[in-house]
Amino acid sequence: MEPSREQKIRNLVQNRQFDLTVILENVDDPHNIGAVLRSCDSVGIREIFVLYTRPGLQNHKLELGKRSSAGSRKWIDVYLYREVEACMEHVRRNYAQVYATHLAHNAKSLYELDLAQSVALLFGNEADGISELALSHADGNFIIPQVGMAQSLNVSVACAVSLYEAYRQRMVAGKYGTGNPASPEQQSLLLEEYIRRQEDADEAWKMAK
Repeated sequence: MEPSREQKIRNLVQNRQFDLTVILENVDDPHNIGAVLRSCDSVGIREIFVLYTRPGLQNHKLELGKRSSAGSRKWIDVYLYREVEACMEHVRRNYAQVYATHLAHNAKSLYELDLAQSVALLFGNEADGISELALSHADGNFIIPQVGMAQSLNVSVACAVSLYEAYRQRMVAGKYGTGNPASPEQQSLLLEEYIRRQEDADEAWKMAK
């Protein structure tokens, strides 16, 4: 591996956020998932959760927008679930709070949330939003303030807006780079994994030539 590529991977690991993630419930369009993956990669998220509870799930739904996500997919772990409880149990092992994008009487503005803490952001189906069962696992609801007529955003756009507010707060808190609170052991294991993935990709490219 070229030294410049290895250094880029080391920088990637140093900026990965071990306490920030996204949950997508019943998001139908693979291109939306692909766009979410790109946003997650850009703010340092290392894993996301894709939850499908609707019957008749087809394999093509799990393609995860490969074309839209481009190279991001290689660097982000995607956990697929069909049961809300199992998904949330996994999430709760690593993330302290779950906030859902849901218009409710007690919903807070995105800009009122403390996104520098350990948190998972839950986004729902493009038309129907988040299921009642998934909402029952959330610690709170939030909305993205808007002043237009439509009062709605595409799910991938809503996710990007939310994640960049998290990025802003975390930058202020010094959670990127040398101030990353992830333990040396966590970062070392992730570095080993990312280097392995790069080497596997390089080998596959050589064999395809």
